[in-house]
Amino acid sequence: MNITRHIVLLAHEGMNMIDLSGPLQAFTTASRVAAEREGGAGTARTVPLYQVTVASAHGGLVTTGPGLAVMTVALAALPAVPVDTLIAPGGSMTDAYPRQPELVAWIKANAAGARRVCSVCTGAFLLAAAGVLDGKQVTTHWEWAGRLQQAFPAVAVNPEPIFIQSGKVWTSAGVTAGIDLTLALIEADVGHRIAIATARQMVMFLKRPGSQSQFSVPLAAQSKDRSGFAELHAWIAANLSGDLRVEALARRVNMTPRTFARIYVAQIGRTPARTVEAMRIEAACRALEETDLPLKRIATDTGHGEEQNLRRVFQRQLGVSPAQYRSRFSAHQMVH
Repeated sequence: MNITRHIVLLAHEGMNMIDLSGPLQAFTTASRVAAEREGGAGTARTVPLYQVTVASAHGGLVTTGPGLAVMTVALAALPAVPVDTLIAPGGSMTDAYPRQPELVAWIKANAAGARRVCSVCTGAFLLAAAGVLDGKQVTTHWEWAGRLQQAFPAVAVNPEPIFIQSGKVWTSAGVTAGIDLTLALIEADVGHRIAIATARQMVMFLKRPGSQSQFSVPLAAQSKDRSGFAELHAWIAANLSGDLRVEALARRVNMTPRTFARIYVAQIGRTPARTVEAMRIEAACRALEETDLPLKRIATDTGHGEEQNLRRVFQRQLGVSPAQYRSRFSAHQMVH
């Protein structure tokens, strides 16, 4: 449709600069890209794809976490057009989540009328305080996920994905994940072609799917060494092509499969199978980046078995084929 969608970014003191500027730039770039191409119905676009307004409780300059001030419009002075998408950026000058009573009140009053309500990083706390996230599956920056769950028990927090859609509510992890979220919003609005063209204009090497993990699985596992599974994780990483079923892992730690699976999930926060899958795909990524081994050999070495299995996992988890991943990230290819 040849319409302009009004995006409102809610600014507040101490917010992460990139939580605001990332989505702002992506929407602006998408508008420019769409203007240079035909509309979805085959007619030339005559109006901007997006109108983006940066608003704060009282308007004027708002100081971001890095110290750069951003000029904003007061909420009371917002343009008299319907809000299509409302986005709450995150960030805080202290070790506490953002407490903005005026923003929370405005979200409560306007969320129902918006087509989409979104957050980046700790912006999820603002949406949760407004009651928007009750009963929803949501995410936030992994370091704040526990606090979000504790503060708002009615919200189902998943600390792993870079973004999650739950009906009209979209939430994302911190910093650059806000750009991934915005690209997904653009794709939902006007299709894959404009979203990919936007990512290309922004020199993004990979348009990440929301299901991609926020952080390295081995690194996350190491951060939970108190669980007592550190040695097991090291063994898994060294034996990715071997038998890594629950039964085999349980034998390594002298437990029954049922007991092992229960304790593992309770202490690590994911199933053993998900840890194995994530470690295998990360090993495959490293092999593609650092070697010129054929895909068949990489699939075998990383426990994926057949090359077609490796392709399926990459498409599901990363949204690209192994060959495309290698062409973008291989240091070996850059040398040659």
